[in-house]
Amino acid sequence: MDEKRPGMSLKAPGASGGSLHLPGRGPSPAVDDHLVVPEVTRDEIIAGRKVVAFPAEAPHADKQVDLDTLLRLHVAPGYVVSADLITRFAVDSDFASDTCVRREGEDPATGRRYLEEIAFEVVSTQSERNAAEKAQVMHRRGVRRIFGVWVKGRRRVCEWSAESEGWRPLEEESQITDCCLGAPLPVKALLDVALVPRAVVQALEAKGDPAIQELKEAAKAEGMARGIAESILAVLETRGITMSPERQEEVLGCSDVDRLQRWLREATLPATTEAAARD
Repeated sequence: MDEKRPGMSLKAPGASGGSLHLPGRGPSPAVDDHLVVPEVTRDEIIAGRKVVAFPAEAPHADKQVDLDTLLRLHVAPGYVVSADLITRFAVDSDFASDTCVRREGEDPATGRRYLEEIAFEVVSTQSERNAAEKAQVMHRRGVRRIFGVWVKGRRRVCEWSAESEGWRPLEEESQITDCCLGAPLPVKALLDVALVPRAVVQALEAKGDPAIQELKEAAKAEGMARGIAESILAVLETRGITMSPERQEEVLGCSDVDRLQRWLREATLPATTEAAARD
């Protein structure tokens, strides 16, 4: 979501209601032990500062839909994709990434949902510094990989680098591979909406989705039937036999491969047009 900072400091209470502890000291709070009230307020807290997450404008909102679609259909079995999932990342941080991937079910070590493993931020009106601040907090909590998708100015996809503490641009022709993903995610599809449908189909195919397999088999059968039908007409034309438009339409519209193969055999025999196209 697009963010606006009100320029104020907010001391978030700790678990015991006392003052804040420095990030990284002491045990981390539970991921769903919130400092704000989810789905009631738009407030978030990042490093002790109150942030109001305002509704997004078109560039951000449109890109997030594409991102959600791509991740939902690329995710590996055993993982789930969530949008705007608020997480207690630190004692003084409670905010949501735009889209994230986490293991489904509950973590037996905590009895709570799993921490997200991959997080995506759509960067539109927020500054690169603010996006970096959120990435730092998420990384310190244990989010393995954080990506930023810039939708204004120089459009690009970057991955957060803990070593350099900055954003590392990804090549447009590269792919994001991870154990959370059942198929590689093309970086270019994150930048060009026209490539989203193709990337989705390729992901479903790579994951062996039954619906895609059925469509492929149907397309294969349709192509075979069309090829045999055209061969029938070509053989008859070579023999100087003219079929009526109705018969031609019947042959070309037939999807029964066995029947078409029989018609093809008959077309090669010294028979009449009617016999060649008869059931």
